[in-house]
Amino acid sequence: MNLQSYNDQDLVKLYIAGNENGLQELLRRHKSKIYTSIYLLVKDQYLAEDIFQDAFIKVINTLRSGRYNEEGKFLPWVMRIAHNLVIDYFRKEKRTPIITSSDGMDVFNMLHFYDESAEEKMLREQTHRDLKAMIHLLPDEQKEVLLMRHYADLSFKEIADLTDVSINTALGRMRYALSNLRKMLKTKEVTYKG
Repeated sequence: MNLQSYNDQDLVKLYIAGNENGLQELLRRHKSKIYTSIYLLVKDQYLAEDIFQDAFIKVINTLRSGRYNEEGKFLPWVMRIAHNLVIDYFRKEKRTPIITSSDGMDVFNMLHFYDESAEEKMLREQTHRDLKAMIHLLPDEQKEVLLMRHYADLSFKEIADLTDVSINTALGRMRYALSNLRKMLKTKEVTYKG
């Protein structure tokens, strides 16, 4: 049986029907692209391999449980699972992203203090926590672009390729994310002053 002539959807059906070769062919066909997209985000070979394996465990569990309904969109579906796992990893690591203001200044660098007092240190740490909380309030598409750009240091071209959108869409999502963060920060400042 030559599985190379099967499309992804047929291979999924074959696997769901109990033929392991369907999944083997899907893996052979897409492993490189999925792994590379994870590696570009985490920049660590072992971590990328772990996340790739976690993604395929989710894929297998979803297929076996009969919950797969992405007709004809196997690769984008797996890429979405992998990206969500990467974002979960960054969330768990609580890495502080670099957020730049409209004039290109790093927001966190503007917050550093030289001989900071205990009060200033508490204020800076609170601001970092507030900013992280605000990032989590962003719509998923904006949050994803922000995380890829600032956690993973990807170019907008790489982000566009990985999320399967145009560069203009990726740039627009980033613009909206920064605009929304600015609005949230302004609202927070008014709350502090009030």
